[in-house]
Amino acid sequence: MSCSCTSTSILLSPTKSSATFNSRSRFVRCAVGGTVVEPKAVSVAEPLLLKAVRGEDVERPPVWLMRQAGRYMKSYQIICEKYPSFRERSENVDLVVEISLQPWNVFKPDGVILFSDILTPLSGMNIPFDIVKGKGPVIFDPMCTDADVDQVREFDPKESVPYVGKALTILREEVNNEAAVLGFVGAPFTLASYVVEGGSSKHFSKIKRLAFSQPKVLHALLQKFATSMAKYVQYQADNGAQAVQIFDSWATELSPVDFEEFSLPYLKQIVDTVKQTHPDLPLILYASGSGGLLERLALTGVDVVSLDWTVDMAEGRRRLGADVAVQGNVDPGALFGSKEFITNRINDTVRKAGRGKHILNLGHGIKVGTPEENVAHFFEVAKNIRY
Repeated sequence: MSCSCTSTSILLSPTKSSATFNSRSRFVRCAVGGTVVEPKAVSVAEPLLLKAVRGEDVERPPVWLMRQAGRYMKSYQIICEKYPSFRERSENVDLVVEISLQPWNVFKPDGVILFSDILTPLSGMNIPFDIVKGKGPVIFDPMCTDADVDQVREFDPKESVPYVGKALTILREEVNNEAAVLGFVGAPFTLASYVVEGGSSKHFSKIKRLAFSQPKVLHALLQKFATSMAKYVQYQADNGAQAVQIFDSWATELSPVDFEEFSLPYLKQIVDTVKQTHPDLPLILYASGSGGLLERLALTGVDVVSLDWTVDMAEGRRRLGADVAVQGNVDPGALFGSKEFITNRINDTVRKAGRGKHILNLGHGIKVGTPEENVAHFFEVAKNIRY
């Protein structure tokens, strides 16, 4: 049987028809015996998460969870057995899409975040690294001198990580505006911490030694990361991300005065640069342990500040002010509790956040070993909340 086919990028749900689909469920229109299968209309409804961030009237807070695609899911563990390398899982378009969609297919969160890592851009910046099971990130040539920083290239996402753009485009088609597709990047100070320390750190003595003894060297590195991450946010937005979260995981290792020198200006630079080209793109900022820096986080100009669980949500709201949306902040450890306990923590967080401009989330990523049924309960309760 012959088939005359023309390809289109519009998504169609698979049916028992004569249509042909490629591996990523894109629709391929085929005329067989004079019959043409028409594609499903793309949803034009705007995702709840975007409405909430803008402060529009919504019936409930949108919900997604940091690390919602990950090791607590049996389906992810199966992929890990077949593809043990984290970098392979996070740099292969088909795997990135499949893993990103795992929680979407099961829980239907209001945000679907790209499966990736904040260190993904490093290779494209001439910073060799790997992510080793049981150890975490390993930077092969830690930086400490001007000469080291001179070797760092400015990041070109289209050239270095085309799989990120392709994956985001497919995720937009698959999710079909039923949820917001989220991208993310690492903040300059956090990225610098990894490449100076050589990986994760407990005391951050190397990055602080560099900051306090050779600040010009660190500032040069931070500037390269700021310029590159602004480009990366823009690239993600251009390829389908409807909001982008900036992770400054290690900025809270800085005192307030040092945060104002080594983190705040570069975060603000990213926000200002992105807003020039993508003024309506919501930017979310997360820094764990940020209770002492909340007011300063708001000075970056981001649309949303994500609170960790050590901050009382009501106090966080008061300190940030009415113009900034909030995200969070249930303790991820609560997901080890009973279903009644989880329900109570969700309701307490939503009550303290108040109506509108709130994205319900955890105060950190889902922990390894979290019961999958408890995550399901979290989403069920959250999606049945009504203001």
